[in-house]
Amino acid sequence: MLPKEVFVLDVLAPIGFFDSGVGGLSVMQEVRRLLPSENMIYFADSKHCPYGGKAPALIRERAFIISD
Repeated sequence: MLPKEVFVLDVLAPIGFFDSGVGGLSVMQEVRRLLPSENMIYFADSKHCPYGGKAPALIRERAFIISD
């Protein structure tokens, strides 16, 4: 069976960090330390956090809205 969607990786695309709480900025800083040549984008969705109790469909919807 073939997957429903096929994703093509763009090696020039930035690494994205989508933070719905606390701790995401420190994770991005560590990745920047390990991969200093990579372009990075950080987005904190403080208005809608925490995501822990939210349905996966709602989290996907937020991610699509933010990345559009």
